Amino acid sequence: MKRGVKMTSDEKVSIKIPKSLYDKIQEKIQGTSFSSVDGYVAMKLENEFPTEPVYTKEEEELIKERLRKLGYIE
Repeated sequence: MKRGVKMTSDEKVSIKIPKSLYDKIQEKIQGTSFSSVDGYVAMKLENEFPTEPVYTKEEEELIKERLRKLGYIE
């Protein structure tokens, strides 16, 4: 992966969940902007496991300098 570039994959896999849970989710998302259980579950998992930012060496140095100026690091 290139530094400073966030890469994403559109490749999909299947996950099995109990039908009763699927039905609960489907009921919960009725009338919302979610058009599918898949979309809702994907959003929840993305919130639970956010992508870590990738910084260039220059960005890291700027962040460290700001933290030094604020007294968080020496």
